[in-house]
Amino acid sequence: MSAPSGERFPLFRLLILAGAIFVSVSSEFLPTGLLPDIAEGLQVSESRVGLLVSLFAFTVVISTGPLTLLTRRFSRKWLLVVLLGVFAIANVAAAVAPTYELLAAARILGGLAHGLFWAVASPYIALLVSPRQLARAVSVTTGGGAFAFIFGVPFTAAIGHALGWRLAFATMAALVVLFAVLTVIFLPPVEHRVPKQFTVTGSIVIPAKDRSVFALTIVAVTVLIIATGHNLFYTYIAPWSIAVAGVPADLVSLLLLFYGIAGGVGVVIAGVFGDRFPRLVLNLMAVSLVVCIVLTALLARGLVPAIIVMMLWGAAFGGLPAMFHTRALHSASARIRDLSGAVVTTAFNSAIGLGALLGGVVLDQLGIAVIPWVAAAVVAAGLVWVLSTDRARIAAHPGDGPHG
Repeated sequence: MSAPSGERFPLFRLLILAGAIFVSVSSEFLPTGLLPDIAEGLQVSESRVGLLVSLFAFTVVISTGPLTLLTRRFSRKWLLVVLLGVFAIANVAAAVAPTYELLAAARILGGLAHGLFWAVASPYIALLVSPRQLARAVSVTTGGGAFAFIFGVPFTAAIGHALGWRLAFATMAALVVLFAVLTVIFLPPVEHRVPKQFTVTGSIVIPAKDRSVFALTIVAVTVLIIATGHNLFYTYIAPWSIAVAGVPADLVSLLLLFYGIAGGVGVVIAGVFGDRFPRLVLNLMAVSLVVCIVLTALLARGLVPAIIVMMLWGAAFGGLPAMFHTRALHSASARIRDLSGAVVTTAFNSAIGLGALLGGVVLDQLGIAVIPWVAAAVVAAGLVWVLSTDRARIAAHPGDGPHG
């Protein structure tokens, strides 16, 4: 059921989907705001807790392609509902896990649901709106991810600091159930078609003999490099803020709140200008991300300076997920658009996992103060990739090239 060009913008439905994305992303990044608390509670190192983020992300990478293929005939709406139910179970399991190993198992369960959730949600958006509304619709829904950083991560961090990290997971489970119910009531079923001829590359299942696969691959590598650099630093933002910036542990949730609010500004910028100037907006945000990570490393000393520079960082990164998803949808032909969500999800979660893993290595080998410098270098490499491959990406799928 693809929306005709004259159809009204379905804002309410998109907001429900944004809420589902909010709880999904909040669940994934919940450990980052409580990294020191979980480490203390389970008597493990902070780098091991950081690996919980990697474990979740790598589960997504491995499972998204096969699960997307296996479920391609299922109703998109009811598959979203089932996946939200699995999220709720995973968060409850995390809340009651008595050991690090069982907490890791709960994260694996959440990762299995998360990858398929994004693979379904992204093309579902494209079926609700016309092509001219796509960037705005993606910005609304991925705004749920931004709000995860505005409210979800800071909120659970505050709960965890005050009442214990287990209650933070339990609270998130309750929110997941709420949005599952709203999805049942308000989101419509949609018709979707997946091509019959497939080839498998790694964990991604794609139709054979489609030139736009090359364009989509370029986008996937863009996401992988830039998001790896971002997450290399963000995963360890709580211990870095305490140890280097000198922010009191009980005020880290406040810092994360302001960071998330600024990320919402980035989402608004992407929504307002993303359809008209997609290449310019993405390139400027990538440049700003490098600059703002460096400014954070140099100037974030004390709560107020840390809030100011990290808000700049949050705004720089906040709109990039929406721009990445929009670029992927425009780069994909009609035959593989239903699978573009799986491609971007796999790239994003590879980046989350690699970022957390590399950040942990830097933390253990070079010290926590070095982390932002390595992160800035990786993002800069991603910017070079974007600028050097843009012509090839557009040439590979010229029909949508000017739009993405």
